[in-house]
Order: sequence, then structure tokens, then C-alpha cells
Amino acid sequence: MTVPRVEAVLFDVFGTVVDWRGSIVRDGEELGREKEIDVDWAAFADAWREEYHPSMNRVRQGDVPWSKLDDLHRDSLEKVLDRFGVEGLTEGEIDQLNRTWHRLDPWPDSVPGLGRLRERYLIAPLSNGHIRLLANMAKRAEIPWDLVLSAELSRHYKPDRETYLTCAYYLDLPPERVMMAAAHEYDLEGARNAGLHTAFIHRPLEWGRERADEIRKPDESEYDVVADDVLDLAEKLGA
Repeated sequence: MTVPRVEAVLFDVFGTVVDWRGSIVRDGEELGREKEIDVDWAAFADAWREEYHPSMNRVRQGDVPWSKLDDLHRDSLEKVLDRFGVEGLTEGEIDQLNRTWHRLDPWPDSVPGLGRLRERYLIAPLSNGHIRLLANMAKRAEIPWDLVLSAELSRHYKPDRETYLTCAYYLDLPPERVMMAAAHEYDLEGARNAGLHTAFIHRPLEWGRERADEIRKPDESEYDVVADDVLDLAEKLGA
């Protein structure tokens, strides 16, 4: 493997840096105990996440105006609460559940791996989450970003080309001096189409242990780097 000459590494966040599913299950179970709600919170988390791409597609298609991810998540949450028959929550409790996305826990390797990468590269998120959400998450979890970048800056959601190019612009770098790291191939394809280098991070537990065998790990030749986790990425990038 030849390490590409890049100055910055951008990271997908949901699933790549943080465990969205486990964190939603955590907060859902706590709410369930408080309110005596009997729900399969893992299935609830999956159903909520499955609304993610359709909600952004409505923005892309012009069905709804540009919206921050909190607003899209809230609309999706209302649907999922209804689907699972969850009743009796106050508006404040629904808001608090919606803000679970601000409180997602990092995978164990993420913070130490990012710390190593930061010694050699500029590192930042490039997430569909908006800037305040990402800042809140980083502050709580002590994620050591150099700066916070977001799809919000371009008002385009990944994998739209504008998302990647706008962030390269704010880094004051040409796209070929930037690497996108993600656990999702559609994201890396979008980045590559915009001229960025790519690093795949394998996250077989993103959708739970029962689906780990379904999560494909690409061949080493498919991206500039294929890593087992963020620490492995740091090792492969010489950090």
C-alpha cells in the first residue's frame, strides 16, 4: 500500500466514529424504565436509522426545504414512536430522546486513534449532522477534532459532490490533498467522485452482533486504505 500524500483526514461520524445504535438503545432503555415502556429498543433504533436516507432524499428532491438533521430526525422519530405504539411522552421527553444523536458514544478505538492522527494530519468530521450536534457530541465524548465541518456548510447532504468540495474549500486544500474515512461505501464513492482520497473503516458491529456477518469488508485494492478501526488507520497512515 502506498500512502497518499494528504494533509487532512475527514471522518464520517455516525457508525464510523460513534456507535449510534448502542447509544440509542442505551437512552431508550433508560426512558423505558422511567416511563414503563416495553419496547424492543434495538429494533426501534434500527427503524429510526432506516428513516435517515429517505428523510434526506426529501430535501434533495425539493419536497421539503433545507433542514438541519435534528429536524429530520424529529420528524422520523414521530413516525417511529407511532409505529411502535409508544404513547404518553411529553414534548420535552420526545425532544430529549431526539437529542440522543448529540450524545452518541464513540467506538473504543476512535478517540485514541484520532489523537494519533491529529499529531500528523488535520482531522475533522464530515457528517450529515449539523455543526452544533457534532460540537455537542465531541465535547461530551472528548473527540479531539481540530475543527468541525458538516454538510450544513454546503446545504447538501452526502454523498452530493458539493458536500465534499465545500469542506475541502474550508480546509484551503485541493480535494486530492484530503482523505475521507468512512464505514459506508456510498460515502467513499461520493468522496472519490469529488476527487478526495478514501479510507474504508470496517465496523461490523454497527447494526449489532446479529448482523455482523452482513457487513462487507472491501478488498485492499478498492480504496486507498482499508482499516479495521481508527487505530489501524492511524498505523497505516504513519501516525
